Amino acid sequence: MNTTTEQPPFARRLLDALPFTIWSVDLDGRITAANSMWSRFATDNGAPGIAAESAVLGCSVFDSVADDPSREQIERAMTLLRERRVPLVRWEFPCNSPTEARVFLMQVTAMEEDGEVCGFVFSTVDITPSHRSREALINTGIALAEAIALDRVYEEVAQQLRRAVPSTGFVIALADDDTAQFRVTHRQGYRDRSPEQLEQRLTRTWLDALATGHVVRSSEQGSLEITAPLVSAEGVLGAITLHAEPIESEQALEEAERVLAVIAAQTAVAIERAWLVRRVEQKRRLEAIGEVAAGVAHELRNPLFGISSAAQLLRVRAGEDPIVDKNVGRILREVERLNKMVTSLLEFGRPNAVHLVPADPEVVWDDILEGERARLQAKHLTIRRSRPEQPVRSLLDPEQLGQVYRNILLNACDAAPDGSELILSSQVLPNGGWRCRLTNGGLAIAPEVLPHVFEFFYSTKAGGTGIGLALCQRIMDEHGGTITIDSLPELGTTLTLLLPPTTAT
Repeated sequence: MNTTTEQPPFARRLLDALPFTIWSVDLDGRITAANSMWSRFATDNGAPGIAAESAVLGCSVFDSVADDPSREQIERAMTLLRERRVPLVRWEFPCNSPTEARVFLMQVTAMEEDGEVCGFVFSTVDITPSHRSREALINTGIALAEAIALDRVYEEVAQQLRRAVPSTGFVIALADDDTAQFRVTHRQGYRDRSPEQLEQRLTRTWLDALATGHVVRSSEQGSLEITAPLVSAEGVLGAITLHAEPIESEQALEEAERVLAVIAAQTAVAIERAWLVRRVEQKRRLEAIGEVAAGVAHELRNPLFGISSAAQLLRVRAGEDPIVDKNVGRILREVERLNKMVTSLLEFGRPNAVHLVPADPEVVWDDILEGERARLQAKHLTIRRSRPEQPVRSLLDPEQLGQVYRNILLNACDAAPDGSELILSSQVLPNGGWRCRLTNGGLAIAPEVLPHVFEFFYSTKAGGTGIGLALCQRIMDEHGGTITIDSLPELGTTLTLLLPPTTAT
């Protein structure tokens, strides 16, 4: 850069065209040149009296510095460059204008003449947008690191997105592991569309984002939408779409995309952590219930044995009295029912230790179906089964997993109409896990009942204990898997079992 006040016309026009301030000083800090942006910067940021380049030439750069820390920073930078200890020095500093707080980046380099340092060049760039983005990402990381509930995760994401990128709404959709069907799990804005309409319109964009692994831009009636994939270390979760306000420059648009991509990655981790916390809480709750159940069962077993013995003795001594015989029979039937409940309580409260070994879950199904053939024939039920062609290898406890199979099969038999068909289908998922679905065509479970089917002691079946499905859930948890239920009038009721890949921990 030329240090004299008379510069070639092209150099002068070039410096004045720069969108940031640039000026040079001599070794004592006297300003030797400045571009036209200097005067606008000084006037806009509270330095009256500096209206043009001619007004500052020969002035000390320290005269425009209002605070001691900034003066010390400039002196230190000049010393480091003069002694050739660094090639350049840069730092950020805030600057409050009458309208808003902004952040600038200062960069200082040395000028040389005949191999000696003869001055310094200062340049100042407005980095407020990128600073805000960086601050938003830091805040997002901190906020999501503290969120352990899924609702809180969505709440924090919404708050941080509003701060980071000007927008009118966003949608988070999670994908099914193997069908890639998306389900909107949270949204803000987009009130003119139902979740189903959003899923139909945005599915292609979500698939594009997941296929490329990058942010995707799209437009809807002239407005801008930015979509980022939700991917964690465990795999694909879904996507997040932001309905952005108009963004003027390509640079600002790229910055918004980078911010959304980072927030999406943080969101994916937070969602998985919330799922894990929920599973741990569920496991602890079941363990606590199990301890109480085992204690209650232990206290009931002996009195029930005594009642049964006394009732049988009474029947013998009553002789041919039909009234006594009838009432004794009722007592014994109730004792038998309670004994079954006590046995179930003990199974739930003091389960056998799970011994996981590599085995084929399909072979376990073979054994259960063979053992329950008589029950199926009694109701004239048929099984339509589809299974993987090759043997499956999962870590499982055959005896306990068989208990789960038997329980859901008995429930399906009880719910299915006589002479109907049960559908048993299983497959190996892309991640190596195994999934099985058992569907019956009976009456659908009421929507208000469905969320409670795995709760302890909850049952709508006459004579049911409400323990069977809770026990199934506990066994699947101990396998690192899941059990879920769906029920629709037109499709029937489906129990889904999922076992993780053998490499899962």
